[in-house]
Amino acid sequence: MKSKPSRPVFSGTNATMFKRILVAYDGSEGSKHALRAGLAIGQYFDAEICAISVEGKLPRYAATLGEVDEVERERHQYFDHIQAEATQIAAELGVELGTVVAPGSPAEIIVKTAREGKYDLIVMGHKGHSRVHQYLVGATTDRVAHLAPCSVLIVRQSADSAG
Repeated sequence: MKSKPSRPVFSGTNATMFKRILVAYDGSEGSKHALRAGLAIGQYFDAEICAISVEGKLPRYAATLGEVDEVERERHQYFDHIQAEATQIAAELGVELGTVVAPGSPAEIIVKTAREGKYDLIVMGHKGHSRVHQYLVGATTDRVAHLAPCSVLIVRQSADSAG
């Protein structure tokens, strides 16, 4: 049986490479691949891992407060569901996972959370829910990679599993 290689360290320090990992999770297949990668890296480095989901702003076209309340309720249910899903995936791998849902623009909130939480690594999927959605909101992954205060790992799906 092979022994596990020693953990990489930053040159000149005793610190492991990644102590805090932030995984962007929107429930898409791409984010599930990113979550699994983040969990594996976190497990290897014995790092603290948190999955963040970002709620976009409410649509401006809602006509009544009742419609706004209904949209908001559905959105909260959706994000509660995907965070529970992320926690279950982590539990199946024997990894503890923190979760957070925050409102706002995804790229800005992910970068802000990484900066304020002093994360060492952000892990993201290459593609989110759909190409149309990405076009409309901009390339979140590109913006995070450009603005992040730490390393960013962009996880691509294999050709066999990409949809």
